[in-house]
Amino acid sequence: MPISVAASSIRKHQHPLVRQLAEGIEKIWQRLELSPYYLPDDLGYVEGKLEGEKLVIENRCYQTPQFRKLHLELARIGKNLDILHCVMFPRSEYGLPIFGCDIVSGRGQVSAAIVDLSPGTATGHLNANYLNALKALHNSAYTQPRDLPEWGERIFSEMCCFVKPTNEAEEQQFLKQAQGYLSTHVQQALQRQPMPERRQEFVDRQRYYCAQQQQNDKTRRVLEKAFGPQWAERYMTTVLFDMPAEA
Repeated sequence: MPISVAASSIRKHQHPLVRQLAEGIEKIWQRLELSPYYLPDDLGYVEGKLEGEKLVIENRCYQTPQFRKLHLELARIGKNLDILHCVMFPRSEYGLPIFGCDIVSGRGQVSAAIVDLSPGTATGHLNANYLNALKALHNSAYTQPRDLPEWGERIFSEMCCFVKPTNEAEEQQFLKQAQGYLSTHVQQALQRQPMPERRQEFVDRQRYYCAQQQQNDKTRRVLEKAFGPQWAERYMTTVLFDMPAEA
């Protein structure tokens, strides 16, 4: 199904890297057989206030034969903070890695940019096909690499890129790397056959990933300040990191 980018009300006002990556993600997603993934009516588009600034959140979700959920979230707080969040959860019988990408930009400067393919199997490592492809795309020539958060223990891969781009060249370098990771992932997914005999292993790994991500205190605090603890919990567990059903 076609993705309408014109419908976004905040994208055109966001940091260029956020806008370019959002458009790049949606273009690559078109290679998949997309169908709608339905969120609760009140969680697709959300407005609120955070410390006197308007907060807008826009969510786009799809599903495919290989992925139970493709999620792209764009958020903007006032005129100074832009956020992109993307995650792709595979269907439980496929055992694919979990693609994740985030960008945070404040006052026109990107403070954090991360992209990874988190292992989807009990080994905690990517297979050789993924590793070889990502090694060709991985770039360590960033001047300000960042440390991974403690809650990310055992969910990120050795190919994870987490940086603070210091100029436009590094922003474009990250954009190329993130799109390369995603293109590789889509290509691998289209070639993957389901493995129902390992479904429990894949479900357990994805549930662990979601449980760890739900411990992200920075995201939770922002949502709690804007909408309250109960709403934040619902959003974290329903929209951002909903767990697959038990095998």
